[in-house]
Amino acid sequence: MAAGDAPAVVALADRVHPTFHEDAAVFVDRQRLFPAGSLVLPGPAGTLAAYAVAYPVRRFAPPPLDTVLGALPPDADALYIHDVALAPEWRGRGLAEPAIRRLLAAAAPLGAATLVSVYGTWPFWARFGFRRVDDPALAPKLASYGADAVFMLRETTEGG
Repeated sequence: MAAGDAPAVVALADRVHPTFHEDAAVFVDRQRLFPAGSLVLPGPAGTLAAYAVAYPVRRFAPPPLDTVLGALPPDADALYIHDVALAPEWRGRGLAEPAIRRLLAAAAPLGAATLVSVYGTWPFWARFGFRRVDDPALAPKLASYGADAVFMLRETTEGG
């Protein structure tokens, strides 16, 4: 992903997540802070088939949606998978798995990967070794993600 991809990323994000709008500045911020976690899969005619965004965080501190971070925490101990989104017409082709594997490899030096599952997708993430963390203390941090938000954690090791 490059900073110039932000309009196409926002357009796809708005299609996939119509209730969770995030400004282009959020995606530019993430790409600038952690380029290795900002991926795109080009589609036809300047569109995107998919994107993925991840970056280092403190393990149990998912940032609120639509928030520019400005900097990464120096004591980050997990890679937060902010989003892996495929355009509806590109789903069912196994396109997400290579991006997820790449992000999990990037998470290995930190010791963990985390994410917030929405839309009931937690079983999808469980296939990649993520487990639900049902801790009431996380509720305020999950508020911007909606009522069905589930915090998930995957412990990692060097090399995946």
